[in-house]
Amino acid sequence: MKKLRWLILLLFGLSLLVVACKKDHNAEAASENEVSTEDNQTGFNQATITKFFKQYPDFKKYESRLLTLYQKKAWKPIWYENNQLNQLAGLLQGKVHSIEEEGILPPVPYQKAFDAVLDQKVTPAPNPVNDFLISAMYFYYTDKVFHGFDVKTRQSLGWYLPRKTNSYIDYLDSLKANPKRLEHDDQEMFVQYYRLKSALQRYREMEKKSDWDSIPFDLKMKPLVVGDTSDIIPKIRKRLFALENKSTDSDSKVYDPKMAQAVVKYKSSLGLVPSKKISAIMLAALNVPISEKIKTIILNMERCRWIPSDITRAEQYIVINIPSYQLTYIKKGEPVLQSNVVVGKVMNPTVIFSGEMKYIVFSPYWNVPRSIVEKEIKPALEKNQNYLQEHNMERVNGRIRQKPGPNNSLGLVKFLFPNPNNIYLHDSPAKSLFERSRRAFSHGCVRVQKPLELAQTILEDDEKWTPEKVDSIMHGGKETWYTLKQKIPVYIGYLTTWVDDAGEIHFYDDIYKRDRPLANKLFK
Repeated sequence: MKKLRWLILLLFGLSLLVVACKKDHNAEAASENEVSTEDNQTGFNQATITKFFKQYPDFKKYESRLLTLYQKKAWKPIWYENNQLNQLAGLLQGKVHSIEEEGILPPVPYQKAFDAVLDQKVTPAPNPVNDFLISAMYFYYTDKVFHGFDVKTRQSLGWYLPRKTNSYIDYLDSLKANPKRLEHDDQEMFVQYYRLKSALQRYREMEKKSDWDSIPFDLKMKPLVVGDTSDIIPKIRKRLFALENKSTDSDSKVYDPKMAQAVVKYKSSLGLVPSKKISAIMLAALNVPISEKIKTIILNMERCRWIPSDITRAEQYIVINIPSYQLTYIKKGEPVLQSNVVVGKVMNPTVIFSGEMKYIVFSPYWNVPRSIVEKEIKPALEKNQNYLQEHNMERVNGRIRQKPGPNNSLGLVKFLFPNPNNIYLHDSPAKSLFERSRRAFSHGCVRVQKPLELAQTILEDDEKWTPEKVDSIMHGGKETWYTLKQKIPVYIGYLTTWVDDAGEIHFYDDIYKRDRPLANKLFK
């Protein structure tokens, strides 16, 4: 019996212990539920973000960024401090309102809802949905204004200049520290972007103030020269004045020297030969509606979003703009050499990409590409068996190459930046092509009008070289390779409008017809 009593007491004690433990466990669980409920009451959690995107589906593409952002910020409000909107939130609202100044056309998604949130300067407590909305609008703004089209879209448009991808999550911290960076940030945006932005504002003002009716002219007209009289002179003068080319706006029908200065300036801005003659080509350009000029500016603002912002911070670099047929060599922030160039034909366009110049080859052989052998040399040999000898060419290991010399198709020097496109810079014996307004004649490589000056400038800080030595080896008739001590970044871009250091805007012929496909995507 005693054993039975002890067994009963033992079982009773164990049952009490189980009940006690269960109560403790339930209490702990209840405590955890209370914390979870408290978090849900604040609403700064993943579940609320998921609901947010059901309410604002057009921002769905930013969901992963929002999650990363709020996880990084420990699920705390980002745009409120002491229940008040911070300075950056107000600045963001202003930038969204003026987004057309950035070349971004409205409508902006959910702008009314966004404004309603921002107009409540003080709140009893930060509303998570409102905070998420401001964050989503921030990602929308930086995506459109700072980033532009994605890499796949850029490449579909023939653009292979790489730029580092930025999610703009970490960038938000720098903006909070200095909100004015949202207005202008040379560290984030290629400096040309801001110049085009100013030009966009000027041209929109011009469009409002001026008459942009077409100037009548005959395509077969004889060019007007200084001293000529014509009924269209006042219209030309008025248009040049409106385009800020320093002409006077008068009704005089006489083409005077003052107007000639404006003509030269205008033709220079188009990359045309800067003569004083008023030709049909110039009048056709003047008749391009200013609305089209505005679109061109916007297109190139988009392209500037694709250009690495740190280009201008390099110690030295070379930039080639295909539509302007210009090479510029920059050292320590200053242009030390500018040269006309010849670029690829429409059927053999020069690729938009970047590389690092590593070698200079003096008195080079030209290893004729197989495509040129098939299309040009073989047909020529069928007509003339002596074609190779007459062009200083030879067969080596089944390939055809042209020997060094002044008539070599690569000229006296080439500049190599190894790349899969097999594009490089080189001299050319066809000097007359550099004097033409339109210079798209090569098979894709870039011919340089000032090859000697380029080589001398590249090597001027190398103690092994003097200007005289560079000149001598270029004309030596023996192929000589030299590896540069420091690689030089080379950027080949495509901008059909450009604002120079003096603030003057230039418009160039869209030689590869790249503007329209971009416009179709940007303005759709």
